[in-house]
Amino acid sequence: MNQNRTSNALIIGASQGIGLGFVKKLLNHRENKLIYATYRRREAAAELMELASAYPDRLNCLAMDITDEGQIEAGIAEIQGQTNKLHYVVNCVGILHEGTLKPEKSLRQINAEQLTHYFQVNSIGSVLLAKYLLPLFRHSDRSIFASISAKIGSIGDNRLGGWYGYRASKAALNMLMRTVSIEYSRKSPRTIVVTLHPGTTDTRLSQPFQKNVPTDKLFSVERTVNQLFAV
Repeated sequence: MNQNRTSNALIIGASQGIGLGFVKKLLNHRENKLIYATYRRREAAAELMELASAYPDRLNCLAMDITDEGQIEAGIAEIQGQTNKLHYVVNCVGILHEGTLKPEKSLRQINAEQLTHYFQVNSIGSVLLAKYLLPLFRHSDRSIFASISAKIGSIGDNRLGGWYGYRASKAALNMLMRTVSIEYSRKSPRTIVVTLHPGTTDTRLSQPFQKNVPTDKLFSVERTVNQLFAV
């Protein structure tokens, strides 16, 4: 990511993990004039709110649930009321487990409602963001719209099976954003649309599954963010 000019950024899903790491990284670059960061539940975003208090002129926090199209539209409209361009947008929202939702080990565990939720969070949210963000990308500067994906969403790389909902929703994300990139190439040709594989990162999402991950393959949030910035 080129940090040699003044830019505005939006990080979706910034209350913890990689999203929060991106906010911290961007705040370290004075070139980032305005940084917008979204959270779903304020009570789970204490560290993000502390950063907003420390950087009131640069960091603006917005409530947004990306399974709710109305909230996406309203949040982006709020941003449009303050600026007419974004340069960096990273969607870090993703779900692997939550409450009774856990990755399936076999067909016996498939549940239609849970499958739908995987797609709502991991796939559909990004394409809805693309729908409403387009006006903020239509400027003469280069811009980037990135979504955090996962290698496990690769069809060709699937040799172990299981994790039906997570795998399929990440594969769907990859296809949706590939299709977005084609449309954006016509409507916003200076915007690069990508999906990024962060590797296994030490976050709440991966914690229950870290015991089989080699130490050198488990990355800190800071390392992951630095690697993704270098792409």
